[in-house]
Amino acid sequence: MGHYGQVAAARASKVRKPRAPTRGGIGGSPGRRAGRAVGRALHRPFTGAARGVRRATHAHGAGESGLGKLIELHAVNSAGDMMITVALASTVFFSVPTHEARGRVALYLAVTMAPFAVLAPVIGPLLDRVPHGRRAAMAGSMLARALLAVTMSGAVATGGLELYPAALGVLVSSKAYGVVRSAVVPRLLPPRISLVKANSRVTLAGLLATGLAAPAGAGLHLLGPPCPLYGAFVVFAVGTVLSFSLPHKVDSAKGERRARLASRNGPVAGTAGRAPKPGLRTVGPSVLHGLQANAALRALSGFLTFFLAFLLREHPLGALGAAASLGLVAVAAGVGNALGTAVGAWLRARGPEPIVAAVLGLALCATVLAAVFYPVLAVVVVPAAAATAGLCQALGKLSLDAMIQRDVPEEVRTSAFARSETALQLAWVVGGALGIALPLVGVVGMAVAAGLVTAGAAVSVRGLLQAARRGGTPTPRVA
Repeated sequence: MGHYGQVAAARASKVRKPRAPTRGGIGGSPGRRAGRAVGRALHRPFTGAARGVRRATHAHGAGESGLGKLIELHAVNSAGDMMITVALASTVFFSVPTHEARGRVALYLAVTMAPFAVLAPVIGPLLDRVPHGRRAAMAGSMLARALLAVTMSGAVATGGLELYPAALGVLVSSKAYGVVRSAVVPRLLPPRISLVKANSRVTLAGLLATGLAAPAGAGLHLLGPPCPLYGAFVVFAVGTVLSFSLPHKVDSAKGERRARLASRNGPVAGTAGRAPKPGLRTVGPSVLHGLQANAALRALSGFLTFFLAFLLREHPLGALGAAASLGLVAVAAGVGNALGTAVGAWLRARGPEPIVAAVLGLALCATVLAAVFYPVLAVVVVPAAAATAGLCQALGKLSLDAMIQRDVPEEVRTSAFARSETALQLAWVVGGALGIALPLVGVVGMAVAAGLVTAGAAVSVRGLLQAARRGGTPTPRVA
């Protein structure tokens, strides 16, 4: 027998041992196979959605530059802030009658916003001094809010005064994150994406996360008043870890200097040859007028937020109840904001000054119509005004970002963003305080809202249109 014959005989002599039958047949019992199939079916939508979100946030070079990670981090930040908002709203606003709620909200503004008005101008310059620790600053703001959420969980059920200092800490930490995030975006900008489009992506991710976190927070509230705060703790803890996943170039301050922006070619009055102090009062004319217009739109947003919140509790829209009226207006404002963010990316090639002037005119028309037709068509004009305010605020802010991008040198752009964010937050506070103080008369409130927009248009529209005719403004000086 040759070699090949011996091999064939050896193979033939081997007896294959049959495999031990699995319980219930090949592949396991029918129940087990069905369970695995159900598990795959339930798992597939989530993994598919996660892959879809990942592709969207990392598209057009955002994944390579690190912008995608910032977009995801901002979504986490917005979700955590919304859960804290749900917990505070259930305590400060919904749990008591309207007259008591107005007092509580006024106290909230006094205890939190008044100190914030003092602290806010310090936040930007302070963070300018720590450019090498931006990731740590963002992580610190997340960790601080996580710990403050746990601190507030003991007081949220009673609404005690100890709740307000913690709420102030949350507000300051949130603003610190916002300032650093604005400073980080230019560092992570991909070559194929403009700053306006990048900000649109970041903002839209935050809006989508807020829309998902709001019902989640409401569901947690049904389990108990502290539960949304426990959820916020988990979200911010995740955000703390994600902050350090940003690229190391976020902490680079190469080429950056403090903003020292002049509105004229000569020195600012009163400086007598000395370089002007960094501040918003010395910015270039185009950015200055854009900031004035945005301050009016942000004040309108704060006013409508508080005024309509109390008005609709006492006087719901049409046949709707108070909760349904508030929900309708909130959804309308959110849809308008999201639409404005999406349109902002599409309009990125247009001149920002005419856009800001146009949204001021649109907001003015909406508020005037709401005041005129409120007695007969409140169920239509109020949500329309809220949606228009949201759209105009989003478009106005993106246009302001475009002006800063165009007119402010890159080495001082981050400082300019920090100061503009602080000014807009204070404008929102002023509008909110006015909304609390007014009597709950719909026509009066809408007329005051129109007055806020009119004031902003009076001080900014002419300068915006003049700057648009000049084709932009000269590049400001840097110190």
